[in-house]
Amino acid sequence: MTRIGLVGLSVLAALAATGAAAWISSWWWIAGVLFALPGLLGIWDLAQRRHSVLRNYPVIGHARFLMESIRPELQQYFVERNFDGRPFDRDVRSIVYERAKGTDAEEPYGTERDVYRPGHEFLVPSMAPCAVPRTPPRVRIGGPDCTQPYDMALLNVSAMSFGSLSANAVLALNAGAAGGHFAHDTGEGGLSEYHLRPGGDLVWEIGTGYFGCRTENGGFDAAKFADKAAHAHVKCVSLKLSQGAKPGIGGVLPGTKVNAEIARVRGVPQGRTVVSPPYHRVFSTPRELVRFVARMRELSGGKPTGFKLCLGSRRQFLAVCKAMLEEGTAPDFIIVDGAEGGTGAAPLEFADHVGAPLTDGLLTVHNALVGAGLRNRIKVGASGKIATGADLVKRLLQGADYGNSARAMMFAVGCIQAQRCHTNTCPTGVATQDPRRARALDVGDKSARVQRLQAATVDSALQIMASMGVTAPDQLRPHMLRRRIAPYTLRSLDEMYEYLAPGQLLAEPPSSWAADWEAADPDQFTV
Repeated sequence: MTRIGLVGLSVLAALAATGAAAWISSWWWIAGVLFALPGLLGIWDLAQRRHSVLRNYPVIGHARFLMESIRPELQQYFVERNFDGRPFDRDVRSIVYERAKGTDAEEPYGTERDVYRPGHEFLVPSMAPCAVPRTPPRVRIGGPDCTQPYDMALLNVSAMSFGSLSANAVLALNAGAAGGHFAHDTGEGGLSEYHLRPGGDLVWEIGTGYFGCRTENGGFDAAKFADKAAHAHVKCVSLKLSQGAKPGIGGVLPGTKVNAEIARVRGVPQGRTVVSPPYHRVFSTPRELVRFVARMRELSGGKPTGFKLCLGSRRQFLAVCKAMLEEGTAPDFIIVDGAEGGTGAAPLEFADHVGAPLTDGLLTVHNALVGAGLRNRIKVGASGKIATGADLVKRLLQGADYGNSARAMMFAVGCIQAQRCHTNTCPTGVATQDPRRARALDVGDKSARVQRLQAATVDSALQIMASMGVTAPDQLRPHMLRRRIAPYTLRSLDEMYEYLAPGQLLAEPPSSWAADWEAADPDQFTV
């Protein structure tokens, strides 16, 4: 027996000798403690100065904080209707979960949505539907300067970094991409073994922190970039200018997530919050941006190279188009991210008020490239809340060549929209670096779900297109999407938005574009 144990026995013996042990064991003592605890809590509430509610309502005021802490869960599970939750409503989450599990994603008794509400959109079916293609079409990525083109699937895994996601989540996403033959964007957090091990096709994203190809002082290391870009699994390289939820500021990875492994992959100190700069060091003008993209393509051995952005100023994007024309080179692809996108943490003001939503950004980029005569050499990807076949068809119809999905893929690997991504306490092991939580995510099961979701969503999109009388995305036209703008008024997409003719900006810009085109300067980013 230990010395502490002997001391404990001696104390108990002394208490027993005085009769104190009997008193301690009595129910009266326990009841006294139970009554005393609220009193002590009330005294503390009255004395503290931080919370006015507790000073005015001691003890019972804690109920307010308790209810507030579980409000999101109560709202999500018991209050909100199936079709009005945010960021994704229950209907959308349910269809993603069901498709990921391979079960039927059908609903009885008709839609719950108010189809006469302003803002409601619908796709136009044909009186002569087509047969659904047996093989999903793919999109050839690679312009005239690309020597290793890549055939992109219609739907792919959007950018999510290792660090923001757990190792098991990255493994599941990449294994699903490998099994389904679609692409997996790495996000800006570097190229980790979890991206490479399963063998899925990768779009390696480089952000302002240049993680994975970073010098000691945080600059771009061309030699490191060339070495990693040469990997067989890296099919494309993407330069991130901005992202949907927080355009204009850099990414943030809390220090609690920066373990030794993440620090090694990113080339940063362990345990310290990683803040990516809001701007790139390697360029400061549209012309320099275009030249750097061309340099990345050269360093990668001719692989498709492009950039991603959440659009802000149309004039600035037109300046980039002018730089492409003057330099005689262009990116192979451009990914348009919507302001409604974002899987990680962002300041509320940025998420709610900064950047163009995907529809506006996508239409602007598509039309600018068409008007500048560049659209035939640049493919456009759409990234932002693509979760269903209808979402994908709408983006293809609005000008995209393919789509990327992030949060729907997170649902497939177990995300329940707890919105704890930035706290390292994700309850399902998806967005955390806590090994105990990440253990819950079974890679084999979840990778199969990712593969099934992608296949079912693309199949749904093809079925919808066939019902519209088209067999390929390039047959979709703007008039095939209608939106109710008032209780008794419908407008098609081409009636609401202006569409430019090929080369129109070079010949005679329309009055609505003329001022921006004239002011666009390839040597400076003027607002």
